[in-house]
Amino acid sequence: MSADVKVVDFHFDVICPWAYQTSIWMRDVRDQLGLEVRWRFFSLEEINRAEGKKHPWEREWSYGWSMMRVGAMLRRIDPGLVDRWYFLAGTALHVDGQKPHRREVAETLVAELGLDPALVGQAIDDPTTHDEVRADHDRVVALGGWGVPTLVFDDDQALFGPVLIEPPTGDAAVRLWEAVTAWREFPKVYELQRPKRPDDMRAIGTTFRPYLEARDWVTVQKETP
Repeated sequence: MSADVKVVDFHFDVICPWAYQTSIWMRDVRDQLGLEVRWRFFSLEEINRAEGKKHPWEREWSYGWSMMRVGAMLRRIDPGLVDRWYFLAGTALHVDGQKPHRREVAETLVAELGLDPALVGQAIDDPTTHDEVRADHDRVVALGGWGVPTLVFDDDQALFGPVLIEPPTGDAAVRLWEAVTAWREFPKVYELQRPKRPDDMRAIGTTFRPYLEARDWVTVQKETP
């Protein structure tokens, strides 16, 4: 099933440490197999929003949502820019423990791309960037999705995951890709999960420490359906 995949939509939220780990693997697979990876958005703030709270698009600045609005503006200019930006922003948060969800850091990252940092303000002042993020988000929800990373294929099959740390590279990355895409042959197989032992939880905690120390929010996660 992997050989017939030429294009995949990778839905992410910059604030998600799991999606960042998977994106590292996805880039390795892309470069080896010549895939086209289209970077799409998904809002954990919206999917986990408590009843009565504002939607992220109703806030002047909303951590993950506003970052993705910047990504939407970059994607309009060049899809390659959103790829580079996600890598920069994700590394800043999940590896370096910086705060790309703060406007001044977001502007610094745009400057690192060789662009005018005023682009951040332009993205926030343009209401249509809300529309782009929301369209990507709503697409996953309509397919039954609830989180990231979510991969969407050209037949509209959606797969949540793979959920991992220590992203494999080289031949191992391709073998995992083949295992993931094999699920498309079995559309009524919904879940296979590895229980996490104490050593696993410690390893996850170590990997996610920069993110946990840099975040300015309390993580809320509803139970999966």
